[in-house]
Amino acid sequence: MRLTDFWGRLEQAFGPAYARSLAADQTFSALGGRTINESIAQGVETVTIWRAVVSAYPDRVPSRLR
Repeated sequence: MRLTDFWGRLEQAFGPAYARSLAADQTFSALGGRTINESIAQGVETVTIWRAVVSAYPDRVPSRLR
């Protein structure tokens, strides 16, 4: 998944403002306790990050974005 696709999905699921807040502030156990931004900076594949988001928020992410 390209980075632009990742951000597009995150913004569709959470809205632009909350998506950026989520990326900066929320840590995910599936990402080793890192935030989305930290994971991207450390080279974690965006598909892995997206799976962590979907796993953490299954009711928030529409099935069409999974």
